[in-house]
Amino acid sequence: MTHIPSVSRAAVVRNFGDPILIEEVPIPSELESGAILTRIEMCSVCGTDVHLWQGSLSTKVELPVILGHEMVGRIVTMGSGPQRDTVGLPLRIGDRITWSHTSCNSCFFCTVAQEPTLCQNARRYMYERMDRFPYLFGGFAEYGYVLPEAGRVRVPDNVSNELASLSSCALRSVMNAIDVLDGIGVTEVVVVQGAGPLGLLATAVAKVSGARRVITIGAPDARLAIAAEFGADETISVEQTSPEERTERVRAATSGRGADIVMEFTGHPQAFNEGLDLIRRGGRYVVVGQLGSGTTTFRPSLIVSKQLRILGSLSGRAKAYWKALDFISMHKDTIPFDHMISRHYRLDEVNTAMDRMKKYAEIKPVIEP
Repeated sequence: MTHIPSVSRAAVVRNFGDPILIEEVPIPSELESGAILTRIEMCSVCGTDVHLWQGSLSTKVELPVILGHEMVGRIVTMGSGPQRDTVGLPLRIGDRITWSHTSCNSCFFCTVAQEPTLCQNARRYMYERMDRFPYLFGGFAEYGYVLPEAGRVRVPDNVSNELASLSSCALRSVMNAIDVLDGIGVTEVVVVQGAGPLGLLATAVAKVSGARRVITIGAPDARLAIAAEFGADETISVEQTSPEERTERVRAATSGRGADIVMEFTGHPQAFNEGLDLIRRGGRYVVVGQLGSGTTTFRPSLIVSKQLRILGSLSGRAKAYWKALDFISMHKDTIPFDHMISRHYRLDEVNTAMDRMKKYAEIKPVIEP
């Protein structure tokens, strides 16, 4: 039987913007029914981690918290109750899993609206205090606690820890956005705003989904080169063009109409304005990257005169985690996902990883506890 220590080393944020601390956090000696304790294999770094650390998220966060939420863990022990994942596969000690935030299944948004990502009683990893049971709510740690209400999905054997980690947030969010759009048609032109991890993955998913043409807008050139590898038919640099030039480039590629679908993954509020110009009349705009507290101004009349459908997409339920892992498993031999993984860091190097992520010196670094 695997020895389970009494404490786990973890990266803790106690004050916004201060250096992240490596602390010893209690490991629960007993698990709730349906809960799982994992030994975290890897956790990739997300831009949201940087925003939380800096205190710039629009969501209120009560400190202290363990940072990190894109984790994959190997099961160490399980509480009583059914030992299957969310899609019905049996789970055993030693299996690798990713896991979702919780939903209560008893509030209006869970039951009537059928939107568990909007659950009024949700518990979310990285956003829960680490000084309260069960403590291990973040991914930058040696161990992770999977709440009984959390979805959990077994990782396919042919998916690496690096790709499983990014599937648990970045790709899961893309899969949820595709669902919010009700899919992509084979005659549609898709513009992806942003060449960060979500934008790159959205480029791949849009192309595989059958989009007639995919145009990725972003920077720097090295990331746009990856977008081309992931299936972008055209890339446009925001560093070398003006918003007006980008709009003309998109119109030139669409017989003057504009894109059928625009997907926003930049996190920059001003990108929303540009997106409204890029969409054709009657088109769809799904906004995913706007989680910060920044603001912008725009002309609401554009929504009316162009009869646009503006859609927000937040996080993703357990099915999005499964779709993300399945997508990686199916396409890893034809899409070079590994080109997104920039560097590996030890837990003790978390401040270096976060500083480099803040400066956009990394695409998708990973922490190995």
